[in-house]
Order: sequence, then C-alpha cells, then structure tokens
Amino acid sequence: MSDPGGHLRTDAPPQAAAAARRWLFADQLGPSFLDTGDQAAVLVEATSVFRRRRFHRRKAHLVLSALRHRAAELGERAQLVRAETYRAGLAAAGVDAAHPVSVTDPTSYAARRFVRRLAAEGAVQVLPDRGHAIGEAQFEHWASGRGNEPGQRRLLMEDFYRDVRRHHRLLLDEHGGPVGGRWNFDDDNREPPPRGAATLSGAHGLPEPWWPAEDDVDAGVREDLDRMVREEGVDFVGEDGPRRFAVTRAEAKAAVDHFLAHRLEAFGTYEDAMLAGDRWMAHSLVSVPLNLGLLHPVEVARRAERAHREDGARLASVEGFVRQVVGWREYVWHLYWHLGEDYRDRDALGHAEPLPRWFADLDAAGEVEAACLADVLRGVREEGWVHHIPRLMVLGGYALQRGWSPRELVAWFHASFVDGYDWVMTANVVGVSQHADGGVLATKPYTSAGAYIDRMSDYCGSCRYDPRKRLGEDACPFTAGYWAFTARHADVLAANRRTARAVSGLRRLPDADAVVAQEAERGSAAP
Repeated sequence: MSDPGGHLRTDAPPQAAAAARRWLFADQLGPSFLDTGDQAAVLVEATSVFRRRRFHRRKAHLVLSALRHRAAELGERAQLVRAETYRAGLAAAGVDAAHPVSVTDPTSYAARRFVRRLAAEGAVQVLPDRGHAIGEAQFEHWASGRGNEPGQRRLLMEDFYRDVRRHHRLLLDEHGGPVGGRWNFDDDNREPPPRGAATLSGAHGLPEPWWPAEDDVDAGVREDLDRMVREEGVDFVGEDGPRRFAVTRAEAKAAVDHFLAHRLEAFGTYEDAMLAGDRWMAHSLVSVPLNLGLLHPVEVARRAERAHREDGARLASVEGFVRQVVGWREYVWHLYWHLGEDYRDRDALGHAEPLPRWFADLDAAGEVEAACLADVLRGVREEGWVHHIPRLMVLGGYALQRGWSPRELVAWFHASFVDGYDWVMTANVVGVSQHADGGVLATKPYTSAGAYIDRMSDYCGSCRYDPRKRLGEDACPFTAGYWAFTARHADVLAANRRTARAVSGLRRLPDADAVVAQEAERGSAAP
C-alpha cells in the first residue's frame, strides 16, 4: 500500500549477520546475491531436478551453463557440487549445523519449504529476497485492503506499476509526474506487423538480436545432458541447438546494450505482432538473464530510461519496455506469494481436460495443420521460447477454448520455456490466459476468434483454415473454438460487461448449435 504521498513504503526490518558462505540457487547468479566481492559460494547441480519433470532440453542447458559459468567466474571462492539431490550436494560441500551457509529466499513454495527445513536443522540461514524492485513486505503493505470483495479497491497492475515508478523515480519529470504527461503509451504501441513484410529486418532494417558465443563450458554441458539421457533415464522435451540467451553477467549486459541501441525503437510498435519468418521480432530476449538473477529489474529499467533521456529513444517504446520489466514481471512475482500456494488450483471455469500428447510434445510429430499453432509450437520445440502474444493468444487461447486443465498448463509452460519458473507461469496462466481465478487478475478471458490472429500476424494467408469461417472443413479452429467456448460459458460471460457482447453475438448466429457440435467432435485433437 502507498503511504499518504502515494509511494511504496521503504522501511525494512534489520537483518542478523549472514553466515560466511552463500548458497546460490541457479536463479541467484548475479552480483546482488553476494554481500562482498570476496564472499565464498556454494553451487549445487542436482540431477533429481531433471527427473521430477520433463524439462525442455534448452532450459536444462541454460541452467547448467549459467551455474558452471558463475562458478568459473568466482574461481577458488566457489564450490560447485554435482549430486543427485540438493541435500546430498550440500552435505558434500560440508554444510551442516557447525558449518552453515546463508541463502537468499528461493523463488518457489517447494524450495522455500526445503530451505526452512534446513534452517530448522541449523544448516542454513534464510535471507530476504533481493532480486526484485520492491520487497515482499512492501508489496503486502501496498496490497492490504485491495481485492475483489465489495468495498475493496481492486488489485490492479497499473496502480502497482505507477507506484513502483514513483518509488524508484523512473521516467518521472521534475514535478514527479510521468515523463511525456502519460503513464501508459499502449495506444501508441502494439501495432500489427508491417503489411507484406516477412521480417522486421526486411521492413525496418532491424538487426538480429545479440547472440552469445558458446564455449567449452557449453560443450561440457551438452555432453553431460547427452549422458543423462543415454545412461541415467533423464528425458527432455524439445530440441537441442545453439545457446540463444545470456548466462553470465557480462553477456546479459551486452544483450541489454544491444537491444537498447538497435532494437528498442521498434519494440513498442510491434511488441504484440507476429511474423512466421521472424520469431524474435523486436523483443529484448532478456527475460532469461533477468530470471537467472544476472540482471536486476530496476537496473534494466534505468538503462532503458537513459536511452530515452540521453539518446532520444522513442518514449512509447521505452515506457512499454519498462512496463514489462518493473510492472508486469514484478506484479506476477508478488502475486505468486500474495495469492497463496493454492492459487494454482483455482479452476473457476471447471476446465479439467488433460493436455493432449501432441501439445505436450510440442507437436514433435508435425500433426498440427493450423499455421499459427504449428509455427508457435515449432518455436517452443526449437528454442524453448516465443514471445508473450503467441503464449497468450495462440497457446493459451487454444487451451482455454478446449477446456484444458489450468494446473497442467502451468506445469507445461514452466517446463517448456527457457524463462519459465513456477512464479512466472502460475499467475500468467491461471489468472490471465485461462481466467481460472474468476477475475482476480484479468477482467475477462483472453481468447479470440481467428480475426485477431489474422490482424496481428501473417499466418492466416498460408493456412488451410479460413479465419472468417466457423463451420465446415476449412473453418478456423480458433474462430469455431471461440464460439464454442462462448456457448459453454454463456452464463458467466453474459454477466461480465466486457464479454456480454460476445454472448449477444452468439445468440444471433444461425448455426451456433452446429458449431458447438463440430467443436465437441474435434475436442482436443490436433487441429
């Protein structure tokens, strides 16, 4: 909650002196997770992590590469242990009640329970999170009294985002108001792709994203992952390929600098656009180093702000990027804790269909004929990444229309994306793409007919399905699925002023019953 001046509270409880050695998880690899420049560190590679669920091969590579690069940077100060479990790894590192380590609070409920068990044994001292724009206690103070109950002020990302900017004095003018006179430049962003363009580089001369160069560490990681598959019964999803994302602090800074210098201008304009020939569009690709802890979100936001103030970068693009980094990303982190561990089990729409094999396997057999869905799944299969609109409107939208289990979908996104973590995906999937929380995060379900995909991409021109058709052999599965979803949840949608119009449109369709029957027959089969 803001103080009377509208700012986030800054007070924090005093902390006891930390144990000399710091245990670093694989998403705590930046300098802010160590207290001094000579602090010793323990890093653990736990093979059991890869046995518990089927992660994307690219994700496993990134995590191990990042851990090993950090250990190499720290040199003699680091103790890198490879073991079956974290507990076994810590024991091998000599961690016990007589030789404890400190650890920054980890980023999932399961990991926090584990470190607290170790703390009860005297082996670990748990420190507050230090990788975000504000602390968890600050957010709880800000959020108190807000919610969806009558008489409460609604929890809104926009309110939070503005208070974070005020708190850190990001993109503010000399009077404390927003630079440019507006907090939100969405109306100046989010355009369709350039007409007739196959890529943004062709349309705007946009250079490629910054790419890292693999080294001997990456070669060793690849050999070890191959051995895990061959000899240890570990199974991955997705394809191997060149490392695309930063795994060191130096690489992360280079990726940010390249984006700000060469790609930021086009980012805001085309942040929601999709092109079959341009997987990366103008996106920054810094979600991975941010989520590995190599960059601090406020640091990244300030560098974007300097690009505007010192280099004249387009304000709408800068604001859109800052909104993603210290607005939405921070908001879903804090909601993960604020809404509780059972939030993942919410299923307001009663969706319980299991994820079909073709989807879970990232269409590895090439069964999908719908151009947009086939290409997006190919992107996930090949890279472990697509940007937020394919995630929300193609993958999430199709899952919502088909009534797939939100909980299963959270686990799938977590495992299949290189930037996927439990805290990242829970609120994004349950609250936004699947509307499974009944409106806590979003005021309406985010799904659409094929017309949206047609407008925001070039997929439909080459697709065997017609986005204008809802019935027949060439009916778009997104268009038909949209109307079947609307019919299935007509009572709920009619009571929501933002979706009531869709129900009215459904009732005017002369073939609504036939569309519903057609989509019931299609079910969860590959479209």
